[in-house]
Amino acid sequence: QVQVVESGGGLVQAGGSLRLSCTVSGLTFDGWSMGWFRQAPGKEREGVSCISHSGGTITYYATSAKGRFTISRDNAKNTLFLHTDSLKPEDTAMYYCAVLYYCSNNDLRRSAVRYWGQGTQVTASS
Repeated sequence: QVQVVESGGGLVQAGGSLRLSCTVSGLTFDGWSMGWFRQAPGKEREGVSCISHSGGTITYYATSAKGRFTISRDNAKNTLFLHTDSLKPEDTAMYYCAVLYYCSNNDLRRSAVRYWGQGTQVTASS
């Protein structure tokens, strides 16, 4: 049984930072691309960033995340990270980790998702 578990969310002031983590079990982690999505109240879930399998040579960032967020993976620990810097109130959302069929450097769509995590809340206060 595949389990996808996020952690690291919280409440920070605007301009602050958080490191989100996602630990996966039940599959061969380095054989899968991984990604992060987010969903704010009343809005659709959107792709934030993804990283390709194994060495993670392909990465994608949504325009809103470029220059502020960094995705990385530790295959030895079956863990995905999202370092979020310079957080803005508009970054407030539930952040979801996802196991992906693929990571494209052009976009990140829900159709690429094989497994979802339950989410971790990020709140950036003004």
